[in-house]
Amino acid sequence: MKYIKYSVLDRIAFITLDRAEKRNALSYDMVTELKAAFAEAEKDDTVKVIILKANGEAFSAGADLEYLQQLQSFSYEQNFNDSNHLKELFLQIYSLKKVVIAQIQGHAIAGGCGLAAVCDFSFATPESKFGYTEVKIGFIPAIVMVFLIRKIGEARSRQLLLSGALINADQAKKIGIINEIVAKEELDEEVIHFAAQLIVSNSGYSMGVTKQMMAKVQTLPLEDALTFAAEMNAKARESEDCKRGVAAFVNKEKISW
Repeated sequence: MKYIKYSVLDRIAFITLDRAEKRNALSYDMVTELKAAFAEAEKDDTVKVIILKANGEAFSAGADLEYLQQLQSFSYEQNFNDSNHLKELFLQIYSLKKVVIAQIQGHAIAGGCGLAAVCDFSFATPESKFGYTEVKIGFIPAIVMVFLIRKIGEARSRQLLLSGALINADQAKKIGIINEIVAKEELDEEVIHFAAQLIVSNSGYSMGVTKQMMAKVQTLPLEDALTFAAEMNAKARESEDCKRGVAAFVNKEKISW
């Protein structure tokens, strides 16, 4: 792969944005490679947790502006296909069967901030900045908006998306864009430690189903959502992981997933 790096170690898949000279801007080809990497990690039985990280000073500066300028000469159909390509990546990460942790070592701006927001957990450095600056260049934060409203609510999303303002890591944590702030020199170790805890403490089946349910129940009317939840609850009781977990608890045995 040209724009990202992919590796697996100790049941963790590492997907690394590797376009530092462009501040890891999201080009069509990079999105293609990211989609392939996440698909590979999802189907790999040796992978339980995925860490999305980046090389260079920035986590991701969002859309590649030179590429965006080229797109202005494209037809509506071509632009729709390009936009849909990014949508598919965000939806893929959001609904992936495996937990995705964003390791944000630098600024996450516009689409880059959206990329971080669709991950299940986000760890950032104190120096990291976040924001959706699309309105400052006459563009719109269209796709990221759908996920951001789900993550932090409409009022906070309006404030960020309409102002285009950058916020620091403390503010991002306060409103729920990120989960933890970690010193840059400790970031690698802290994220890997957290991933390792999830791996040995939690059922991969349970985390995957819970994640997919959270994506779906928000789109259903209350009664339909509860019926769906009851159905999934019943199915979960028949799973091998549930049988193992309950048996270990009843017998007061330590279980390692």
